[in-house]
Amino acid sequence: MSLVEGARLFREAWIAGVRRHFPGEPKPGYVTPWDGTPLWEREAAGAVYAQVRQFVEVSGGSTARLSREQKGRFVAPCWTAQMYKHFEDPKPGYVAGWPDLPAWERETDADIFEAVEKSLG
Repeated sequence: MSLVEGARLFREAWIAGVRRHFPGEPKPGYVTPWDGTPLWEREAAGAVYAQVRQFVEVSGGSTARLSREQKGRFVAPCWTAQMYKHFEDPKPGYVAGWPDLPAWERETDADIFEAVEKSLG
């Protein structure tokens, strides 16, 4: 899978996770389709996809044995680093630590990891 395809996979997993786990109606930006996603966000999605893919590959697929929380905890700081890369002073919610993330976002991060894992067979 190319990096662009991986970034799209990331975005689609994010949207599906938000729709599944977000309480109530999510903000439109949370569920904007790929074609409406800003370039910085596409680049960030591709970077995090690549990090998860590499982690799964170098572990020989043993990431399947990680808990959902461990998987989500991997995605969260990867995304946080991208926020610092793309924004000089990101909003606190964009760079919150794992315990401070809302439950829906923690679950969505785990969904993203699992989507990447599944795509690798």
